[in-house]
Amino acid sequence: MKKKKIHYTENYLLSPHHPVSVIVIGAGGTGSQVITSLARMDRALQALGHPGLYVTVYDPDTVSESNIGRQLFSEPEIGLNKAVALVTRINRFFGTAWAAEPRRYPMPETGKRKNRTANIIITCTDNVRSRLTLWRFLKPFRDSTHINEATPIYWMDFGNARTTGQVLVGTVRNKIYQPVSEQYQPTPHLNVITEEVSYSMIDEKDSGPSCSLAEALEKQDLFINSILAQAGCGLLWKMIREGCTFYRGLYLNLDTMRMTAVPV
Repeated sequence: MKKKKIHYTENYLLSPHHPVSVIVIGAGGTGSQVITSLARMDRALQALGHPGLYVTVYDPDTVSESNIGRQLFSEPEIGLNKAVALVTRINRFFGTAWAAEPRRYPMPETGKRKNRTANIIITCTDNVRSRLTLWRFLKPFRDSTHINEATPIYWMDFGNARTTGQVLVGTVRNKIYQPVSEQYQPTPHLNVITEEVSYSMIDEKDSGPSCSLAEALEKQDLFINSILAQAGCGLLWKMIREGCTFYRGLYLNLDTMRMTAVPV
């Protein structure tokens, strides 16, 4: 009988001596929901004796009127940078000391400027190029053996269309140590999104910014981002809380009201 596949979470994340470092790229429709869910996760983990999370958010965009309602921003925040507005609010509400960077990630590196890294990278962007750029940056960490608070271990990607979306978590490191199991088949490697999808076959078109909330809702349903964010963060929560997962992602379809898990 074929054993069910399982992935055991990198042990370093389960009982670290410091908060698990997280980078979130994109603070828009999905990103704003994900960051808020991470704040709740941080408090819950601390209540269970875990050091919690330390999150840095990257986004170069500013809050516009069309964002109000679909994204987690309010009218007084119009004109502010999205990352700064969101992280400032999270820090005040939850008492965290998270960081905001009003720029893209990763940036071209120079002798003096180096990109920070984190244990978990979460992408909530709406374009292919940013994912390919990120993977080129992360790929040199594939064979890393040393682990600290700056070592990239997992990459979780969120992506969606108007009423459909997907979440996929992959391993940045080539292999994650897996304990021996008589009941399951431990799986040390999970494909990242750029290994799972052939982006060279996708014709990416920039639809441009929306001028109103009504126009924005023609492109993305009101609740696609929040449902996707909750489901994806639920997967991450289980990976840290329970130390393992049978699933590496999910597909969501609001038209059929169906959520389909992606097995390891």
